[in-house]
Amino acid sequence: MSLAPLASFDPLAVITAFGLIFLAELPDKTMFASLAMGTRMRPLYVWFGTSTAFVVHVAIAVGAGSLIGLLPDWTVKTVSAALFAFGAFMLLRGEGDDEVDADGRTVTGFWPVYTTAFMAVFISEWGDLTQITTANLAATNGIASVALGSAAALMSVSALALLAGRFIAKRVPLKTVQRIGGLCMLGLAVWSAVEIFTG
Repeated sequence: MSLAPLASFDPLAVITAFGLIFLAELPDKTMFASLAMGTRMRPLYVWFGTSTAFVVHVAIAVGAGSLIGLLPDWTVKTVSAALFAFGAFMLLRGEGDDEVDADGRTVTGFWPVYTTAFMAVFISEWGDLTQITTANLAATNGIASVALGSAAALMSVSALALLAGRFIAKRVPLKTVQRIGGLCMLGLAVWSAVEIFTG
């Protein structure tokens, strides 16, 4: 199987990846970690650190997804359906992180802040729902498109948390966002399952 279609650019895949990852990441613990770090450290430095960690995780996830894409078509669709169903379960079970404890310590300087933010996100994102979803999307869509959409979504959520985190945490019902993301993934799981038998 050629990897050329997987590497092609598809605007719809970018939008799909951005939307799903954005919704999945909004109620995630890393958003609250960004919020907490932004109250004690320079937000721009935190954003550079979190963004770098997200880019590394997206690269790992699309790499795994491209390997899944080498499997037979029905296997890929079965894996996709299972992963989307798992993602829907994770979002719809309603156990999002509500807060992140801050130790009150102030970290200054670009490299200390960058390193702290990078490590906080890099460690916490392993096996995260967004990483699994990115790998799943990369298995059936263009690698470049999924990578762009996923990275942009993760970096956007981090920026949103840093710029307006307190407002979001207090005013926007994150459980509602969680449910919308869960229903989208459930719909994609059903669609993938139907494709196994009709494709």
